[in-house]
Amino acid sequence: MNTKSLLNKLGKRFPKKYAKMNHDFVGLMTGKLPEEIRKIVLCLDCDWEIFDKIKEEKPDLVLTHHPLVYGLRSRVFKRDPSKKELCDALNAINVPVYSMHTNFDTGLGGMNDALAEALHLKNVKVIEDNIMMRGGELESSMSAEEFAKMANKAFGVQYSLLINKGKKEIKNVAIIGGGGSGNWPIAKNNGYDIYVSGDAPHHIRRDIVNAKYNYLDMPHEIEKIFMPTMKKLIHELDESIEIVVINHEVEPTVIK
Repeated sequence: MNTKSLLNKLGKRFPKKYAKMNHDFVGLMTGKLPEEIRKIVLCLDCDWEIFDKIKEEKPDLVLTHHPLVYGLRSRVFKRDPSKKELCDALNAINVPVYSMHTNFDTGLGGMNDALAEALHLKNVKVIEDNIMMRGGELESSMSAEEFAKMANKAFGVQYSLLINKGKKEIKNVAIIGGGGSGNWPIAKNNGYDIYVSGDAPHHIRRDIVNAKYNYLDMPHEIEKIFMPTMKKLIHELDESIEIVVINHEVEPTVIK
């Protein structure tokens, strides 16, 4: 498929303006785009851990969720010389990297819709106060602990961190994948019984406790749902494109 056509069609669904709203860095990270796309590697992050695999696969494009270069290149490379080395190594094998981050999180059918679907939420809607957030209803009410266990299974992770200080029965759920913990007041003010996100620092956890609210902190790795979701979207555009999924990220080991 023509590269420009593919990226334009994905861009209409997940426009870069959504990323600009979040001061995000998306699009071409390194390399030069080819005229045609026949093979794509999908991964959450492009890093040294999978460089040899990318070199072996020889894709026309590596499509990631998290930006390979987050910020001005000169500043990123000065702070992290290994990142420059990785970009140089990718350029040397003529493999461009393209990233779709908060634009994919926000757009319809992207990250947060996929996460809501994995939880089997009904009547899912975009929350106007934060268009990245999705809210929906469980088929039946359950306790916060029951919900946490269900979410772990739905997202394929070994643990989550539950703050169980709000309503005893969970029915209405709001979610933002990744590091959206600071948006919990929006979920609470919109009447949701629990908010699901990740990367909550101590002060945010204390604010949630003092607000007597429910919050489920999930590992950032639940965003691995990016790969099957994007694979499906690309194949809806062109089934002939070969997709190689590299799912190399797992949550840290819990030591008890």
